[in-house]
Amino acid sequence: MDNIISIISFCMLLCFAFIQAAPSGSLVTHLPGFRGVFPSKHHSGYVSIGDKNLFYYFVVSERNPGRDPVVLWLNGGPGCSSFDGFVYEHGPFNFQEGKPKGSLPTLHLNPYSWSKVSNIIYLDSPAGVGFSYSQNTSAYTTGDLQTAADTHAFLLKWFGLYPEFVSNPFYIAGESYAGIYVPTLGSEVVKGIKVGAKPTINFKGYMVGNGVTDPFFDGNALVPFAHGMALISDDIFQAAEIACGGDYSNSSQICEEKLEDVSEAIAGVNIYDILEPCYHDPTSQQGPEGNTSLPDSFKQLGVTSRPLAVRTRMFGRAWPFRAPVKDGIVPLWPQLAQSQKSYVPCVNDEVATRWLNDVMVRKAIHAEPEDVAGPWVLCTDRISYYHDAGSMIQYHKNLTAGGYRALIFSGDHDMCVPYTGSQAWTKALGYKTVTPWRSWTSRDQISGYLQGYEHDITFLTIKGAGHTVPEYKPLEALDFYRRWLDGKPI
Repeated sequence: MDNIISIISFCMLLCFAFIQAAPSGSLVTHLPGFRGVFPSKHHSGYVSIGDKNLFYYFVVSERNPGRDPVVLWLNGGPGCSSFDGFVYEHGPFNFQEGKPKGSLPTLHLNPYSWSKVSNIIYLDSPAGVGFSYSQNTSAYTTGDLQTAADTHAFLLKWFGLYPEFVSNPFYIAGESYAGIYVPTLGSEVVKGIKVGAKPTINFKGYMVGNGVTDPFFDGNALVPFAHGMALISDDIFQAAEIACGGDYSNSSQICEEKLEDVSEAIAGVNIYDILEPCYHDPTSQQGPEGNTSLPDSFKQLGVTSRPLAVRTRMFGRAWPFRAPVKDGIVPLWPQLAQSQKSYVPCVNDEVATRWLNDVMVRKAIHAEPEDVAGPWVLCTDRISYYHDAGSMIQYHKNLTAGGYRALIFSGDHDMCVPYTGSQAWTKALGYKTVTPWRSWTSRDQISGYLQGYEHDITFLTIKGAGHTVPEYKPLEALDFYRRWLDGKPI
């Protein structure tokens, strides 16, 4: 008995030391709108990279902080805040619209938070996005390569502030334009490891969801997707195919004319999920009650109920369909909203905007006030961003050939970055298939399909999910995320 007590006491001392190692002043002790007890520690604050102040929110794992992976989460845009992921996708809370309208939302624990199985950092990047800012406005002109370098510098400083996590497996994850952020950052991390940058990051791999990758594959994804989903007729599809010679990034006049027919046919469809209406009806947000078929793995994590239906959010978080972007300056979402004929205001961001611009919320999470960092908006127009890294194909080849794991996942009803492009480029890497196309299940139901390749790269679809997979399919997303991080078959 004395030995058992000694062991317990020792473990408690280790746990206490582990918790106390975080930098002073970073601990989040309360959040307006939430009245419960945090299931794990939360930290937030700024890391300065030269004259750039990058804001992060760090959620410690609810399972085993000392052993669980550290995952950096990046939303896309470029120019969109990673609080998108925190508020609407896989953060520790579900946000319920405040009553009366305009009041602060009420926060409830999210049973499908990715912090159930990982330590997760939500980073606003680059400077000028979300709460990240600079007093030098020239810092708001940036691009793929500079953003990757800045984020790598952030990570080195962050792990210096949280040395207790340096030995944990580290993964980079993101969605949409983070299909550029993730592999370019991964490349920077690998370079840093090779030259002995300290602290040594225990980088293991990366995840990309519905990610921008390559102008040829991305540009040729939408038309076959729209045809396969019965959004355009055989006649429209065949006319476009003939006019464009099978390459829909073809800039010929006749090709453009036929693509206008495609655009006209799909006008009014929610590009983020073709199954969802544009501007969600608030009365349709209630999900089914109860769940009698949750797997034991979820019950062990404290998950006891089904997810609610997709939450409302704004139009604009990702590379748009048919955006005029190759190598060069990238039009940001507020600009595209004004210029794109196909603009469809399908969803809104009122809950996040109301909460994150509240003075007490900003104080609680250690974000600078509005007169310093500016107002929080989901997708900003105050940066000028250059897509200067080119295609991501070679980045993926280098990382996977170097022994880093990769999961490329795709909501199969997203028309913004359709699965057809992601499936095509993963196959085009030329790797041998080691897991032939098959279904994967969650709750004993088919939840999507996957194909595995050598060098530990997996392409995975999520059945019925839109552009932001965890928002549409939170339970299934946590399921494949947990299994992949734990090195178990999906």
